[in-house]
Amino acid sequence: MVAKKYKRKLLNFHVKHRLQIWLMIRIGGIIILTAIVSALVLYGYARHETVNSFYDAHIKIRRLSDLLIPVVLAGSAVSLISGTVLAIFLPQKLAGPLYRIEKDLDKVQQGDLTVRIHLRTSDTLHNFAQQINETINHLDQHLSHIQHLNDEMQQSSKSADNDLTQQLTQLNQHLSTIKTTYSNEQISKN
Repeated sequence: MVAKKYKRKLLNFHVKHRLQIWLMIRIGGIIILTAIVSALVLYGYARHETVNSFYDAHIKIRRLSDLLIPVVLAGSAVSLISGTVLAIFLPQKLAGPLYRIEKDLDKVQQGDLTVRIHLRTSDTLHNFAQQINETINHLDQHLSHIQHLNDEMQQSSKSADNDLTQQLTQLNQHLSTIKTTYSNEQISKN
């Protein structure tokens, strides 16, 4: 059976939904604010230049600012559209890898230190995932070392218990011999 190749969705708003909404609002707000400010600056500058340049003209000329309004609106519309596209796709670059990292770290939290986070090399957080993998590997090595030391201590305590048991058995035998001898001496004295 051939494994089906996974194809990433272009848009997936179900992954880290709150983060994506938060980023979209922030990016969208910045884009709208900059579009409005740039439109107002351009309109104000054009109107000021028009008044100074053509104030003395005898021919009736439409104000340059009236001609610039469609250009300003078109520029603002283009920046809003491009900003909206950016606001939609940028959170996807962060939300997907964060979701994958979160799910794999949940497995680590359950105690599975064999889990490794695999992200595409083109993902934004690829280096971060590699650092997490190195940390998990380091923890796994430390826990293996601790387990090895624990096993050695248990074996030492078992051998010490066996030695102690043998010594106690010998002491009990000596005590019984002494008791028997003492009892026999008491009987012979009487």
